[in-house]
Amino acid sequence: MDGRRREIGLGGWPEVSLADARAKAFEHRAAAAGGRDPLADKRRGDVPTFREAAKKVLDANRTRWRSERTAVLWWASLENHAFPIIGDLAVDRISQSDVLRCVEPMWATRTETARKVRQRIRTVLRWCQAHGYVQFNMAGEVIDGALPPMPRVKSHFRSLPYTAVADALAVVEGSGASPSAKLCLRFVVLTAARSGEARDATWDEIDFAACEWKIPAERTKAASGHRVPLSAAVLDVLDRAKDCHDGSDLVFPSPLKPGRPLSDMTLTKILRDVGLADRATVHGFRASFRTWALEQTDTPWAGL
Repeated sequence: MDGRRREIGLGGWPEVSLADARAKAFEHRAAAAGGRDPLADKRRGDVPTFREAAKKVLDANRTRWRSERTAVLWWASLENHAFPIIGDLAVDRISQSDVLRCVEPMWATRTETARKVRQRIRTVLRWCQAHGYVQFNMAGEVIDGALPPMPRVKSHFRSLPYTAVADALAVVEGSGASPSAKLCLRFVVLTAARSGEARDATWDEIDFAACEWKIPAERTKAASGHRVPLSAAVLDVLDRAKDCHDGSDLVFPSPLKPGRPLSDMTLTKILRDVGLADRATVHGFRASFRTWALEQTDTPWAGL
């Protein structure tokens, strides 16, 4: 092929008889004479579809992602925007125009989503490159010229003025949510913690003697241990949380699934149910806390 000698296995004897080997050899010579590369045809049978390759990449990355939600969102973005177009294509058949069909329609209107989809397609094709399935990454720089630069819009989480937080907590306290969920939300607000850090908190992290919550490095976004001072109000929350004990070590266990933490949507649902969701998010209470600390204390910005 192309002036070079190519060799291809026909199978071993006795599984492949001499007659069968001769027949296969004749087919390969006929294919080569017709301009096809029988070796490439054979290899192509092992080339995964984009969906199959994406599943391999997903499985390879699950262990390093901190939350199963990351994996769910990663897969959902491809399922919604990439799989309908390239999911069933062999990865070596994907062209630049195929990738552009996935991201171009939303590039100007849903830019951040389009960027994420492109980045994830690029990651999958990079894996395919590493395994020899494709030579070029069709989601890489080769399509930059077709996608005009779009400004990044920084979105801020909705947050309440800190003067309105106490009233909001009073409304939450009167809601029909489970005690565990209401106490967890109060704990998040009073400690300015991330939702996931609070929902996964365990009793062995609470040092009542030192009035500290010691969050281990593997549970923080920055991957470094963090100590949170516990005020009298927080200690009261923890004292009340003891009534929610389900036999596990979780401070705020799920009332529906004993031994499991509250789901990532539980606290958001409380805000929706009490009519606060259009004014605040769970994460937004961190901004309320930061504003209060800057305006009402001498704590430097770097400490927040």
